[in-house]
Amino acid sequence: MKHWRGVQNIVCDPNVEINVVPGRRGIRWDALRLGPHARLRSGTVLYAHSVIGRHFETGHHVVIREENTIGDHVSIWNNSTIDYGCRIGRRVKIHCNCYIAQYSVLEDDVFVAPGVIFANDRFPGTPHAARVLQGPILKRGAQVGVNCTILPGVTIGAGAVIGAGSVVTRDVPDGAVAWGNPARARKDRETLVWPENFRLIRKDAAAYYGRKLSNRRAYANQR
Repeated sequence: MKHWRGVQNIVCDPNVEINVVPGRRGIRWDALRLGPHARLRSGTVLYAHSVIGRHFETGHHVVIREENTIGDHVSIWNNSTIDYGCRIGRRVKIHCNCYIAQYSVLEDDVFVAPGVIFANDRFPGTPHAARVLQGPILKRGAQVGVNCTILPGVTIGAGAVIGAGSVVTRDVPDGAVAWGNPARARKDRETLVWPENFRLIRKDAAAYYGRKLSNRRAYANQR
């Protein structure tokens, strides 16, 4: 266990870089503010001029750029990057191999599955594009499935669920279930039901499924 700049209870593996100075010129960078009880695994790189809350946890080879604000109890797993200027709320989980583009917003309790890519440049290569970058905005409790692409400025509503492999090109309403390319809202998440039979290899999981989940609503009273 190592301490860093007076903050206690931070567990930091070898080969972690903290307070890296960005290469962007003409800006005076403040030191990183990192809350207590962090767990930083090898390969993690945390840039200066961000604020990160308590109980922050990374997998291996996670990069957090500058000018980010990250709340308490956030976990970001292997090989994911948070580019600069993002706002991330509390209890957010970002899985492996994700890219969160500059100026994205993830409110409290958002979940991002492996391989999700955020975009923020509406017309790449145009003269003024860099001055008007805007990442997606994910409202509280939104859930994004594996290998989705979310285009610039799109708002995904509170409690919405995005199906695996979707390309989200337009706003998704609160509580909607959307999927496809382009993704379209097709039902309300309150209508989702665990199937009667779901093959599980582990016997304990199969028994639990039969007792607790089979034919029951998946998101009842969770919006």
